[in-house]
Amino acid sequence: MELRTVLAGLDAHPWAAVNHAYGPAEDLPGLLRALAEDGADAEEALDELYGSIVHQGTVYAASADAAPYLARIAASGRRSLDALRLLGCLAESEDECEVAPGAVRAAVAAQLPLLLPLLADQDAAVRQAAGWTVGHTRDTGPALPAVRARLAVETEPVVRAELLTAYGRLDRAGAAAEARALLGPGAPAPLRLAAVFAALDAGEPWRAAHHDAVLGLLPAAGTAGSGHTYEHREPLRAIVGALLERDTEADRESALALLDAALRDERPEARAEALWAADLACARSRSASRRLIPALVPLAADATAARLLGKLGPAAAEAAPVLAALAEPAVRADDESDDEAADRALAALVLVAPQAAAPLLARALGRRPRALQCAAGSHAPADAPFPFDPELFAAVRARLAARTPERPEPCDCPPTGDQGDTAGLVHLLRQWGPQAVEALPELCAVLPQFPYAATAITAVTGGVVGTAAAVAADAAAGGVVDVAATAITAVTGGVVGTAVAAGAAAGGVVDVAVGAGTTVAIAAGPQWREQAATALRAGAGKLLVAQALHVLTGETGPLFTAVEAALAGGARGVAEGARAAAALGPAAGPLVPALRAALGRAVDRDTARDTTPEVDADLALALALWRITGEAAEAVPVLDAVFDRCEGRRWFHWTAARAAREIAVLGPAGRPLTARLHALLDHPAQAPSAVLGLLAVADPADLDRARLAEAALHSAETRADLDTACDALRALGPAVLTPRQRDRLAALATGDRRLSGFGAEDAVIREDEQLRTVLASLLDRLG
Repeated sequence: MELRTVLAGLDAHPWAAVNHAYGPAEDLPGLLRALAEDGADAEEALDELYGSIVHQGTVYAASADAAPYLARIAASGRRSLDALRLLGCLAESEDECEVAPGAVRAAVAAQLPLLLPLLADQDAAVRQAAGWTVGHTRDTGPALPAVRARLAVETEPVVRAELLTAYGRLDRAGAAAEARALLGPGAPAPLRLAAVFAALDAGEPWRAAHHDAVLGLLPAAGTAGSGHTYEHREPLRAIVGALLERDTEADRESALALLDAALRDERPEARAEALWAADLACARSRSASRRLIPALVPLAADATAARLLGKLGPAAAEAAPVLAALAEPAVRADDESDDEAADRALAALVLVAPQAAAPLLARALGRRPRALQCAAGSHAPADAPFPFDPELFAAVRARLAARTPERPEPCDCPPTGDQGDTAGLVHLLRQWGPQAVEALPELCAVLPQFPYAATAITAVTGGVVGTAAAVAADAAAGGVVDVAATAITAVTGGVVGTAVAAGAAAGGVVDVAVGAGTTVAIAAGPQWREQAATALRAGAGKLLVAQALHVLTGETGPLFTAVEAALAGGARGVAEGARAAAALGPAAGPLVPALRAALGRAVDRDTARDTTPEVDADLALALALWRITGEAAEAVPVLDAVFDRCEGRRWFHWTAARAAREIAVLGPAGRPLTARLHALLDHPAQAPSAVLGLLAVADPADLDRARLAEAALHSAETRADLDTACDALRALGPAVLTPRQRDRLAALATGDRRLSGFGAEDAVIREDEQLRTVLASLLDRLG
């Protein structure tokens, strides 16, 4: 095919009328021409085409319009391989933007007369790419017989494997029947792997032949790398995931038996693939950890295994002795040869057995950054702070003191050194609260360069109330003898002498007060609180520090000044300032003019080009004005406009959900927004927030609680917004659930499939346990 035929009509096409990822597609003629001419600019043009017509997997109206030209390029023999792969990506995508569903795939299928002859191209790579692309058209007319015919005569194993995969996309049952004879060791490895996936895709029962074929293929990543199918690039992980997705006892056992065998393979490469697949299994299946831990423990020295054991947390307790042995510090302080491996092991031990990890972390704190971050809470549950340990506390103080520069850095720049390390140290002290009050000097010293330390300063100097027995235990563990003695006296019914209390206060450690029964309160002594207040006043120009000062002393002047400065800045600062003002309620009356001025700037800008931070800022401003003034007439129109600005914009759905949840504070005053909230009930990611909003603002007589329950439950089942869905179900109460809905709720709480959502990967297992507890409590209320 001549070049002029390939490019016929290219310049006359109305490209400005169709969009790609970056707007009107007026640049496509130049890009398609450069690719077809295969000159010096062809590679750059190809990159630009991927970025514009299949941007991160999303296709557009311009993608469909480009398909005929790409097919001609492929048929012409110029850059055939590149054009076929790009066409395959277009046909594969189901993420369509501003284009009719299936329109882009149909545009590629319309080019089959040009593409099917390439199944017999002299170049095996072109034949393979053609098979992949043709399969993605899902066309069962001319494509299916053409693929089947080529599979019968193809001799190249990787091309045959691609054709079998394409056959499966066009006719799953037919491909599965073809695959049954290809599972044995006599078949080439790429074909055997394709046969396993053909059986899985067709829903065939998993048999011993499949199990043996997969184990015989390990390590299989190299074999899979010869194919074009992205989801097969990590074959063992994909196979395990497909079996678990079936959610039957037999398939679950098949997946875990396959993993157990692979984890015990003598070859490191095979075990590496098994560990990566085991990580997926434990994130998907609640029973996987119990089944796989015996095989995982001997592999704890492996980085992937150690991380997985850490994710499993206390459930992997039997791994604690092995992890502790691996986490022992190097013999010499300057010997860092094994520090990375020891750090990985200790990070896992922190999550598996924190009490055992604390002394090991104390002895090598400066050389265990992963373990410190885990102990500080980056991978640990917020409701289970790392246990206080006197040796570790001393090490944290020493380390934090060493991070403090002798004088402030110029230009208010961060100090040299690892800010992540400082953050971990500060957060650990924050978790420990008043037990860590003696670290106040170090916290005050780092405050000028690290404003987040303000939150730890208020935590260690604030009061804590609990049973005397608990206070005694904590105080004794921290070496605060007078406090422990006082609490023990309370527990045993003795009288707390003034001498003990005075001695504790005079020592500058704490003030002690015993109330009725065995409850005591511990708060930092006056000198600690004054030292904290002095440091916070000096840094109160920063909003976070001013907020901490207000918490500690009740002073509003510095906070007002900091909020006004934030409101005069960018969108993120405006949102932070508005939220800080809202937290003060009517006491923030002097800030109302600044809040209104910030909102006025929002009215003046072009809201059609808003970013999510700008919409978030306006939401925060409206809610702040309501909390402070109680004037719904001012807040409601702004909130209504927030929903308008989010509607139909793909990256704004979480902003709309946040608005729905937060307008609950308006109560009945938010009733004009009821229709907005009802409109969100059909969107799983927004429905739970809408339920909470409706329960707060709508007329109770007008609420269809059964519909609200269904919307929240559906969101939970689709894992769209699990946390808020649980909150919504709890707010609705169990009485509104039908028997069928109760059964579905029970399946979520007691089934094997984890409630994994879109949170941090390391938190999936922990969050599932927390959510399961919430759902179980709802079921208990059902009786």
